[in-house]
Amino acid sequence: MRQAKLSFAILVIIVMCHSCRNDQLTISKLDATLESTLNRASPEGTYSSFIMPESGDYTALIQDSRNKITEEKVILGKFLFFETGLGLDAVKESGMTTYSCASCHVPERGFMPGRIQGIADGGIGFGESGEGRTRLHLYEENEMDVQGARPLSLLNSAYVTNSSWAGAFGSGGVNAGTEHLWDNNSVTAINHLGFSGLESQNIEGLHLHRMVVNKEVLDEYGYTVLFDAAFPDINSEERYTPMAASFAISAYLRTLLPNEAPFQKWLKGDKTALSEKEKEGAVLFFSKAGCANCHNTAGLNAMNFYAIGVKDLYETGEAFNTNIDDPRNLGRGGFTQRQEDMYKFKVPQLYNLKNSPFYFHGSSKRSLREVVEYFNDGVPENANVPDENISPLFHPLHLDEEEIDALTLFLEKSLYDDDLERYKPPFILSGNCFPNNDVLSKAQMGCE
Repeated sequence: MRQAKLSFAILVIIVMCHSCRNDQLTISKLDATLESTLNRASPEGTYSSFIMPESGDYTALIQDSRNKITEEKVILGKFLFFETGLGLDAVKESGMTTYSCASCHVPERGFMPGRIQGIADGGIGFGESGEGRTRLHLYEENEMDVQGARPLSLLNSAYVTNSSWAGAFGSGGVNAGTEHLWDNNSVTAINHLGFSGLESQNIEGLHLHRMVVNKEVLDEYGYTVLFDAAFPDINSEERYTPMAASFAISAYLRTLLPNEAPFQKWLKGDKTALSEKEKEGAVLFFSKAGCANCHNTAGLNAMNFYAIGVKDLYETGEAFNTNIDDPRNLGRGGFTQRQEDMYKFKVPQLYNLKNSPFYFHGSSKRSLREVVEYFNDGVPENANVPDENISPLFHPLHLDEEEIDALTLFLEKSLYDDDLERYKPPFILSGNCFPNNDVLSKAQMGCE
């Protein structure tokens, strides 16, 4: 009997080991399939092109040659991005020093708003992570600092040469040859300075979003010494200016990489970072589902524009100061004025989308599964978008329910970096609360 039990135990161990080996072979085969799929999908022919650099490896980060990234600039830019004390050009006194860049780009929300639309000046409240922000009753809608399209995530913005949904900012990249258009809009005239999209948009953005940067303000808050450290080669007349501040903010933004997401870990060699189901979703993303036809940089964004016929922000009925005539509804065409560009929007990045319950430029979808189902159905929903403008890449994908589940899981979990708060400063030099500094936000954030 004892011998029989021993033989049975040995048999069980052999079966278990064999099973483990088979499981390992299955996982390894799936890893190999994913690697080969990525190699085919990569513009460079290798899956390593999807690996992001470390945020502190400044020489590896994509940057404007006229704004080299340095530690001093990044430190300064991080402070300025969250600094509510710069909000000194508010429409009303009640709005002064109550908002920051981070009011509309909340780290906990994947550097997106916590609601369908960002609100800076004219807003009040925060909730837990930006979802509670709304209109301050003292402001009329047309006095609020809001946009007619949902703000893009600032994650992976280093991978775009021209910023905004329409790619309107930046002198090079896709805007080379559009010089005759820049003066059509007072905002894009900034492109004549010759900078990349981030630098251009941030110079203009400080003014557009009613912030003040000058020597007096910087002296008051204690930022002068940081500007001196970040820009020792710029003369004092130009050092304490919105342009210098924009350079620092742009340097900081280029470090916002979700490089600790499970997919990034898998790409770097940890094959246990993704579950088998996630790997199946990744294979679908880069093959049958066709997602990588558009999302093909390391940040899974691109400098291409497509019309896929989603609804606009005004159609939600929840957005402020936007309507059917908002020029932002036209996408790239609103900038180029070319009929073939109408209703085409830039390919956005896809990391940390789980942080946000609002998707596309018009916040028309409320879950990632809805997004996948929309692409799977391949049927435009916006009657204002002509059929001839719809991208030929937007068509039914014929994914079954299990494939939709796997692809959704990849987007939700594999591309989710759970520590974006590492990009927040512990405080700002003004001593104010951030990202908002209005009375209601302070109470909701427990900040006094």
